[in-house]
Amino acid sequence: MPELANDLLGTINHKLDAQKPSGIRAFDQEVSKVPGIIKLTLGEPDMNTPEHVKQAAIKSIQENDSHYAPQAGKPELLAAISKYIKDTRGVEYNPDNEIVVTVGATEALVAALFSLLNTGDKVIIPTPVFSLYFPLVAMTGATAVQVDTSADGFVLTPEHLEEVIEREGKGVKAVLLNYPSNPTGREYPKDVLEGLAKVITKHHLYAVADEIYSDLVYGVKHYSLATMIPERTLFISGLSKSHAMTGYRLGYIAGPAQIMSSIRKMHAYLVTTVTDNVQAAATEALNNGREDPIAFRKTYEHRRDLVADGLRKLGFEMSTPQGAFYIFAKIPDRFGKDDVAFAKRLAKEAKVGVTPGSAFGAGGEGYVRLSYASSDEDLQECLRRIGEFVKKLN
Repeated sequence: MPELANDLLGTINHKLDAQKPSGIRAFDQEVSKVPGIIKLTLGEPDMNTPEHVKQAAIKSIQENDSHYAPQAGKPELLAAISKYIKDTRGVEYNPDNEIVVTVGATEALVAALFSLLNTGDKVIIPTPVFSLYFPLVAMTGATAVQVDTSADGFVLTPEHLEEVIEREGKGVKAVLLNYPSNPTGREYPKDVLEGLAKVITKHHLYAVADEIYSDLVYGVKHYSLATMIPERTLFISGLSKSHAMTGYRLGYIAGPAQIMSSIRKMHAYLVTTVTDNVQAAATEALNNGREDPIAFRKTYEHRRDLVADGLRKLGFEMSTPQGAFYIFAKIPDRFGKDDVAFAKRLAKEAKVGVTPGSAFGAGGEGYVRLSYASSDEDLQECLRRIGEFVKKLN
């Protein structure tokens, strides 16, 4: 096997070199080596993609739909996305120049952040949150300003946002909001979002709204910044969670044409275009599969209640998730705040894999994230194992 020439060592992009690998993935890989472990570490739906969606992808392949698609997305998919957003958010985006189909919501985030940010800019990010945001912002030369929301039930309040903006001074350009949240499952009430919208408008900021879990909410209504301040919002979503299509890698981003022209350009530089049969599947999901997430949602709500009730009986505290499929549980005080050590012991001794809360930024220390996108049988067995583990540590 070839080894890199000595004179080339250390000559890579140092912005990338400074970023650590995903703490979520790294910990998952570490505990995956434990024999017999049941992993609740990753946000991977255990459901199957709906049959009619799969058939649409198969039909696309059979019909030799294998050529370059338009860079921003196929017209029929762009139209379907536009209709979905209008129906659910009340905002009408022009399919011709205000929407881009991306390789998952991740690429949408990359295209948006690299189009918006310059060296010296700042992005306010409420935490704990999906840790991918931090290195993406850093790679642009901007700074991710982490805002610990643990004292407010894991919700960024307008007052807190105002305080952070005043403290940070010049350079704040955007607020990146993920809701329902990974890892906490918390939603944003309408009045809180309206307050945030006013602060964002007052300070002439962009809002980047990552709403990938918005079709999986329980007992509450989902509201969107795109509805309230469409002129400032970049709306990001996709089908990975709503239709159990993580492996299809289908996302999208919508916003005002003036900024979307730059995002479309960045998207073209990154991937050229999204796979044809994936776009066919997504078109089917949006046009004829609006009801598909309902069954998933009922299952996840049942599992949420199962896991939350079981953990509370074992002495864990948490804010009840209102969406997504995660529980962010506070480790009982008698175990201290070292969530990494706790999660490692739980993996090795109880054979249950969870993700340390510190992987999700400020405010995550002393917590662990459990994904309940697993079977009832696995979840019940995990609760039994955690119970035995907790008893031994008393």
